[in-house]
Amino acid sequence: MSLRIYNTLTRALEDFSPLEAGHVRMYVCGMTVYDLCHIGHARASVSFDVVQRWLKVRGYRVTFVRNITDIEDKIIRRSVENGETVRSLTDRMIAEMYRDFDALGIERPTHDPRATDYVPQMLDIVRTLEGKGLAYRAPGGDVNYAVRRFPGYGKLSGKSLDELHAGERVAVLEGKDDPLDFVLWKAAKPDEPADATWDSDYGRGRPGWHIECSAMSCALLGETFDIHGGGADLQFPHHENEIAQSEGANGVPLARYWMHNGFVNIDNEKMSKSLGNFFTIRDVLQKFDAETLRFFIVRAHYRSPLNYSDVHLDDARGALKRLYTALDLVAPDDVAVDWNDPAAARFGAAMDNDFATSEAVAVLFELAAEVNRTGSGERAGLLKALGGTLGLLQGDPKTFLRAGAALDEATIEQQIAARAAAKKARDFAEADRIRKELLAQGIVLKDSAGGTTWEMK
Repeated sequence: MSLRIYNTLTRALEDFSPLEAGHVRMYVCGMTVYDLCHIGHARASVSFDVVQRWLKVRGYRVTFVRNITDIEDKIIRRSVENGETVRSLTDRMIAEMYRDFDALGIERPTHDPRATDYVPQMLDIVRTLEGKGLAYRAPGGDVNYAVRRFPGYGKLSGKSLDELHAGERVAVLEGKDDPLDFVLWKAAKPDEPADATWDSDYGRGRPGWHIECSAMSCALLGETFDIHGGGADLQFPHHENEIAQSEGANGVPLARYWMHNGFVNIDNEKMSKSLGNFFTIRDVLQKFDAETLRFFIVRAHYRSPLNYSDVHLDDARGALKRLYTALDLVAPDDVAVDWNDPAAARFGAAMDNDFATSEAVAVLFELAAEVNRTGSGERAGLLKALGGTLGLLQGDPKTFLRAGAALDEATIEQQIAARAAAKKARDFAEADRIRKELLAQGIVLKDSAGGTTWEMK
């Protein structure tokens, strides 16, 4: 079966074929580094980490670029608030970003360019767009992109210009000819930090956000590359504007496959600072281990909404324990994956179907059940190897299970109390179910005249 990817641009599953045989060039929009990364960043970064891992499993050489936005309005505001330079703030936040990403097992990209290192390339694109009549200078010194002069605008979002205008107040905002026009180069303001602006043909200023990705992707991957990814919130306007800039300047498609991961909801509401339901990765890792968070993200399909709550993280931790319990019961052999093996073939077919990790994880549980039933070190080895393609199950099982027991001690005691209540009510089926569920998570119950105690297997 060939690898198939859902292409946001065409709104269809398509067979994947890279421009260059055996080599995939992929660009994913990265972080704006003014604060700690949040759960939405974790979702996107883990999702595309899985994508690039699977492409490598399929035998491709992958050039993976994930940019760092280190100049932007929010960064400037935060640096001023903190009384520090832009560079000091962004250096610190990049280090914190990698601290979180390393904990989550997110592999480093081939290139992680900083926007501030590509300002000359950005200015080259702005000049080209102005020369083609797609950009104009505003009275206040900004340079704007003229959206109506680019015939393909709206093709990624699937909306016409009239639809995009719906509900907008038509006003000449900041010297724009049209409310949909966006800034390519921002004129410097008197109160902006010195290290936040650059000299140019257009006067002192700094790049707009969208032009940054056009410059970095084209510089490192070429004018056309294979995959462009990012969160669903970036589809419009950011990615739509990237297409307009890059294709307007170069006259060729920017990316052949566009991939977007789904939103993160918090207790069924979209995560938002204004709603007060905003969680950083660091917040979550104070309560849950990093592999549990990664597993929580991976076991959902990347395009589906992801509903975050402590209950769902607890459930993910319990599920991951079941997999580690199988590896603890039976030491895994060191095996290479035989993709003709029925379990491996099902796993591969799921991943080849638009990276259907939810179905692939189901295969891991089938293997864990087989390991528990047969005691086969070879099947345990296959379980570990397949988990490794998702960045999972590579830790020491006993260490993971011991840590999990410490985290869940109160929950275990609650389950023991529930079992005791079931036995008192002569609901022996429920009592046995609780015992088996705890056993599946590596918790052995011991009944005695003095009560019930427990220990890790």
